[in-house]
Amino acid sequence: MDGDTLYSIGDLARRTGLTVKAIRFYSDRGIVPPADRSPAGYRRYGIDAVARLDLVRTLRELGLDLPTIRKVVDREVSLPEVAAAHAGALAVQIRTLRLRRAVLTVVARRGSTPEEIDLMHKLAKLSEDERRRLIGDFLDTAFGGLDAAPEFTGARRSMTPELPDDPEAGQVEAWVELAELSQDPDFRAGMRRMVEHHAAERAQGDATVLRRDSVAMVRDQVGPALAAGIDPASPQADPVVAAVTAQYAHVFGRPDDADLRRRLLTRLESVNDPRRELYLRLLAVVNGWPAPESLAPALDWFIQALRARIPG
Repeated sequence: MDGDTLYSIGDLARRTGLTVKAIRFYSDRGIVPPADRSPAGYRRYGIDAVARLDLVRTLRELGLDLPTIRKVVDREVSLPEVAAAHAGALAVQIRTLRLRRAVLTVVARRGSTPEEIDLMHKLAKLSEDERRRLIGDFLDTAFGGLDAAPEFTGARRSMTPELPDDPEAGQVEAWVELAELSQDPDFRAGMRRMVEHHAAERAQGDATVLRRDSVAMVRDQVGPALAAGIDPASPQADPVVAAVTAQYAHVFGRPDDADLRRRLLTRLESVNDPRRELYLRLLAVVNGWPAPESLAPALDWFIQALRARIPG
């Protein structure tokens, strides 16, 4: 067959691998129009129909709709323009699927209630601006009125999740869980108390001495005791407790007495909220940061040790 030969639908089916029904369907919609008809009225197609059908099949496999395909084969729009638009649409679909997968993964892992599922689904669908407003409201609750100070400005910034434009599935899962956690009224109130305690320490302590807060003091002193397996209720823990409380008393210019130890205990208990550590772990996943150091072992040990040494 040469370039002037006309093909029947059956001929095209054999050359393209498409069914006669599919070719007739595309022909009826003007995507692959016949070049002529036989005396008996059967459609006949030119050689260009083979190329058009190959292109149509490829574009259909890529998910383009028939009106768009017709514009492409008729050169009403360029294929690169269509490809760019379709790639953008697919990116939105992929993100939506990732969000749905994240919600279902969290639901399967936690055995969520219908109310929690509804909340997580709504959180997953938020736009970037909506995500910022939601987290901004949470951080306003924690730092509002205090974040003018440089240290609180930095702390607020360091607690802000930034979900990438093309996040991994794990980042989306972490975002959904973090956003849900940020809406917990009890957690929000606890974060506010923690920030207020820290602000009070900074305001009342000797600025020339207080370079690290009480949590850092505990972490530095308790590490060796934990490594050595010392029981927090044993006499071997006395020097560790004394070292921290003496440093704390020195910072505030107060005696190392029961009142000061109760004050320190309150501060440490406000920090030692497992939800705070969960928030920071999820934040690291969302932002692609290294996993943060866990303070829970040191704080658990010291809180137990301190309670044992405060008169009832």
